[in-house]
Amino acid sequence: MRLVVVRCSVVYEGRLDTSLPEATRLLLVKADGSISIHADGGAYKPLNWMNPPNTIRELDDRWVVTNPKGETLTIHLHEVHSDFSHELGEDPGLTKDGVEAHLQVLLAELPESIEPGLTLIRREYPTAVGPVDLLCRDASGQTVAIEIKRRGEIDGVEQLTRYIDCLHADTSLGAIRGIFVAQTIKPQARVLAESRGFGWCEVDYDELRGKKSDELRLF
Repeated sequence: MRLVVVRCSVVYEGRLDTSLPEATRLLLVKADGSISIHADGGAYKPLNWMNPPNTIRELDDRWVVTNPKGETLTIHLHEVHSDFSHELGEDPGLTKDGVEAHLQVLLAELPESIEPGLTLIRREYPTAVGPVDLLCRDASGQTVAIEIKRRGEIDGVEQLTRYIDCLHADTSLGAIRGIFVAQTIKPQARVLAESRGFGWCEVDYDELRGKKSDELRLF
């Protein structure tokens, strides 16, 4: 991972052109090629970012980041305060809490509880930014990426967005859509999911457990 503290201005050209005026910020470049720009506030969320795959050209006075979608992030370097790199090694990944992990298992066995006609392709489908909880196929044959949370909040929708951006690089999957699933989903997360073109679904953990138990009955 590379951490650069720099006084910079930024211009993004893509789905919606944006810019950041000159200020001191943190540039975070990961080994997978992702790059994000952070201010000293706003919790974990970056001011702007580009998900992999990316190409980064480092010039004397600017970085130019491009991707296969035709998006461009230009970071104009006005004063570099520090530039530090460190190898983090292999990460073991996030350990899900018991309810969330069991919810994923139940939904992998009962994908039609999310949407009629869904069939499972694979649990924990790998991407460059982490595994997709469930990769499914819908009744029409389209690939569906599903992110599962116990509580559905905005960060879960952002996580699903990153996964789908990575999955689009795999042309063998065809067109991909997303569904955000949780026991309860906050209104803001629903609005964000819909604005990204994702579906959303609230599921009842106890009801799913009951359905699974019904399958095991002899009569």
